[in-house]
Amino acid sequence: MIPLYKPYMPHALPELQNILYSGALSYGKWGKNFEQKLVDFIGLPNIGVVNSFNSAMLVVLATIDIKPEDEIIASPMSCLASNQPFASVRAKVIWADIDPSTGTLCPESVKAKISGKTKAIFHNHHCGYPGYIDEINTIGKEKGIYVIDDAIEAFGAEYKGKMMGNIGTDATVFSFQTVRMPNTIDGGAFSFNDAGLFEKACVIRDLGVNRAIFRDAMGEISAKCDITDIGYGATLSEPLSYIGYLQLDDIGTLLEKQHQNAQAWKERIENEFPAICLLKAEMNLPNFWVFGVFSENKLVTIEKFRAKGYYASGVHLPNNNYSVFGNKEELKGVNEFFNKFIALPCGWWFEF
Repeated sequence: MIPLYKPYMPHALPELQNILYSGALSYGKWGKNFEQKLVDFIGLPNIGVVNSFNSAMLVVLATIDIKPEDEIIASPMSCLASNQPFASVRAKVIWADIDPSTGTLCPESVKAKISGKTKAIFHNHHCGYPGYIDEINTIGKEKGIYVIDDAIEAFGAEYKGKMMGNIGTDATVFSFQTVRMPNTIDGGAFSFNDAGLFEKACVIRDLGVNRAIFRDAMGEISAKCDITDIGYGATLSEPLSYIGYLQLDDIGTLLEKQHQNAQAWKERIENEFPAICLLKAEMNLPNFWVFGVFSENKLVTIEKFRAKGYYASGVHLPNNNYSVFGNKEELKGVNEFFNKFIALPCGWWFEF
């Protein structure tokens, strides 16, 4: 059966052996090289790599000073990994509804959920399909609230001709976990529009240490270097950075293959499955991490595609099902979307 996800790995990793025995395994040359390639691809200068998506989230939340009981507006229709960090820092998650034709945050619902305690809007781009970016960003600017783009599944997706991570949002988080693209076995990245916040985030990802002044002329830890922020041991290792660096050489080819598969799916569904509808994707170009469709008979349709050799799935359970968030509010758009949405394999690993 053609899988819904498959980890990509370059055919050759010529420097990996040298790196493993170099004595330099922690974040350094290859981490910086990987970051520069990400900057070149995305088009924004302020990008930092970390050892997991969870670390990227925690670093961003610390950078914008999220405190316990601060309110964060988010979509429950996303990966658990996207929202779990809010519970970790004891922030209060306020679920907003989604547009059931896109799977992404409904701007009107977001507006209605804003209160005096709202600190951030977390904008998930469901399964690689960009949402109402201009509308949500405008709300954030009008209300003085941070907007964070959740690109956990959306690396390489485009909105109005710009790459995700470079679309005017305050911050973006990416996942490089095994089934994402690129994958560093595990890893992630954050980006900030504001250079000052980016510099703060880079210190926070490294135990709160400013490496430029951490050691004195003799190489000893300097008493003059104070630690003023909380920090995480979140830097990405050199072997994994090297893997990500090489994967970016292939990312254009992989994305193009997924775009071709998506076009083939569109034509096939129009001809063979007239009862199935496609996700709405106006003014954006999904990365087609999966190919999204709607069916009135979700489970029956999943079984039919699996019988044809395609591992179809609903992918995510709405996060308002989970007690950890302390908010099980039912949302009409979320329910409508979840009851119909199906993801079909669309990755680089097969062709029609």
